[in-house]
Amino acid sequence: MKRLAVALALGAMLVGGYGMAQEAAQSAAPAIEDQIVNNPRPDAFAPYGVKPKVIKDAKVQFGKAMRIAVATANPAQPRNVGLNVPLSKPVKKGDKLVLAFWARAEKTEGGAPGKLANVQIQHAADPYTGLFGKPFEVGPEWQMQQVAGVADADYAAGALAASMHFGSAVQVIDLGPVFVLDLGQ
Repeated sequence: MKRLAVALALGAMLVGGYGMAQEAAQSAAPAIEDQIVNNPRPDAFAPYGVKPKVIKDAKVQFGKAMRIAVATANPAQPRNVGLNVPLSKPVKKGDKLVLAFWARAEKTEGGAPGKLANVQIQHAADPYTGLFGKPFEVGPEWQMQQVAGVADADYAAGALAASMHFGSAVQVIDLGPVFVLDLGQ
């Protein structure tokens, strides 16, 4: 039941972003939960460069978040602390992908916004080339963010991942569910 509620909330947000011209096309589209191509739960993420912990927080979908505490900033190499969220389904060239995620800044220096130096869809293996992405700033309240782009080639399941880089600032970031949706052609 929670999964359906999440899908409906995410679907409402996405449909609203594409305008009324898309509503007729959306009615024939697959159910939003069938378009999710990853495991969105925080305990499924693959963090690196830090020892995160999964915390309980009733204010975010699924009631759990991954807490990323960056003790030493490296603005020149923000990818030294990050996480990957593998895509478990194949993607076709020309498919529109949406990366949507819940985040908030638990603690920052001087009350500055939390910094996610890059949030992107990328190759899941070296050299980890990004397909599309952008930086984000997050505040102390839970907020859903999103970035979208188009797949440049066909990719097998596991060949792509959502990636986030946190190491540009000393900060504590809570990351809730991360959804990657394949909206097709």
